[in-house]
Amino acid sequence: MTQAMKVIGIGDDGQQSLLPLYRTWIEESELLVGGERHLSFFPEYTGEKRVLKGGLTAMVEELRTETRKTVILASGDPLFYGIGSLLAKKLNVEIYPHLSSIQLAFAKMGEVWQDATLASVHGRSIKGLAQRIDGKEKVALLTDRENSPAAIAKYLLSFQMTEYDAFVAENLGSAEERTGWYSLEEMADGVFSDLNVVILKKRRPSPVWPFGIADEEFSQRKPDKGLITKKEVRILSIAQLQLHAKSIVWDIGTCTGSVAIEAARIAREGEVYGVEKNADDLENCRQNMAKFRTDLTVINARAPHGLDQFPDPDAVFIGGSGGELRELLNICCTRMRPNGRIVVNAATIETLYEATQAFAQEGFETSVTLAQLSRSKPILSLTRFEALNPIYIITAWAKQAEEQGGDIK
Repeated sequence: MTQAMKVIGIGDDGQQSLLPLYRTWIEESELLVGGERHLSFFPEYTGEKRVLKGGLTAMVEELRTETRKTVILASGDPLFYGIGSLLAKKLNVEIYPHLSSIQLAFAKMGEVWQDATLASVHGRSIKGLAQRIDGKEKVALLTDRENSPAAIAKYLLSFQMTEYDAFVAENLGSAEERTGWYSLEEMADGVFSDLNVVILKKRRPSPVWPFGIADEEFSQRKPDKGLITKKEVRILSIAQLQLHAKSIVWDIGTCTGSVAIEAARIAREGEVYGVEKNADDLENCRQNMAKFRTDLTVINARAPHGLDQFPDPDAVFIGGSGGELRELLNICCTRMRPNGRIVVNAATIETLYEATQAFAQEGFETSVTLAQLSRSKPILSLTRFEALNPIYIITAWAKQAEEQGGDIK
């Protein structure tokens, strides 16, 4: 390749969206690469046309050895959830963006967009969107055929996010352009073009759930109420996990999901996975997920079964092990990502001993906090304190190489 390839953004109105100079570059090129729709805008093109679809990596490898004048067409701004980023990393390219569909949609709305949250469910899973956008005032979404406006509306309604209205902009810039406002219920029943952008705008207040959600707010098993990591212990345990926005979290013995839900509201850009052996508890967990707008992955299994379905974690919380603690800790320690942490809640000194011994055998350091807490409780016109069960909070992390006598290369 002797010269830079040109990556040119194009709108739905085809050639009309391009500057004269860009059209000249296309006419003078010998290879034109793009999607079928993009290439159809140039029926008179005399060079070779190559459809860009499916195996993008393979196409990039082919283009590495290309010596002809080449132009690559992309929708809107190639660097906004487009192919521009990959091409710029792999090839010698010059990028010439068009207006993005998001810009055009906000222009049709007549509203600023520098304060919007921008996201894409185009070609990717909608999983986790609920916690990522919860409470945001304005959210712009790139969609696809599977994650259509109707599918997005049904998803949001399943998390009771009814404070949003939606602006849908279809076929922007083309003769079939259509825009309009919808309630989520209307959008759920609507039929829309495959080429669209959805903008959510908050019209009504969102519920607010600060860190440390009260125990009684969670759906719990009845009459056996109390199978929940108590708020005070939950706060201390999650603090020890040292979560960040993109953490991958496992919650083993998730029960009502209280720890997993609070973790997901911190790791909004990450992923949270829970495993629970009791089906009734898992149903309560799903109800709590909907209430607190956290889209977790939860499975009904007795850990360590099911953990092979999860990606390697940054943080693991173990609220219950069902008697398989040693095997469980071996798996967690083995699969833990660098600088990760494991937190175990133990109600007995036997579990404390077993856990600390297991961590030592795995080459992990530990610290233990004994949480002995009491809550105030009225008695007639007076107040007394009622103790919660003491809990050992065991935190473990991998020893550094130099501490184990090894060399850091």
